Amino acid sequence: MITIYHNPRCRKSREGLQILENSGKDFEVVKYLDEPLSEVKLNEIIRVLGIKPIDLVRTNEAIWKSEFKGKDLKDKDIVSAMVKHPKLIERPIVISDDRAVIGRPPSLILDII
Repeated sequence: MITIYHNPRCRKSREGLQILENSGKDFEVVKYLDEPLSEVKLNEIIRVLGIKPIDLVRTNEAIWKSEFKGKDLKDKDIVSAMVKHPKLIERPIVISDDRAVIGRPPSLILDII
C-alpha cells in the first residue's frame, strides 16, 4: 500500500497527491496536521527514508527558528519537536512498501510508485 503524508495547504504536497491520483494506484492519505504522528511512527518513517531526523525538519519555519535553531539537539529531541509541532515535518512524504521519498521535487514520487 502507498501512503502519502500530506498537507493540503502546501503546493508541493498537492502536486505529490496529484501524481498519486494520476498513477491509478491505490493509496492512503494521512493529513498529519489533523492526525498527529506518534514518536514511534515518525521514527519508523525516518528509518524507511534512510535519513537523520534533522533532514526531515523544515528549518525555515518560525517555530524552528525561535525554539530550536542553534541548540545542541539529539535525534530524539528533534523527533519530539516534530511530534509536538508537526508543521516542522517536511512534506509530502510518500511510502510504498519498504521505500520512501520526500516529494521535493514531487517528481521523486515516481521513483517509488
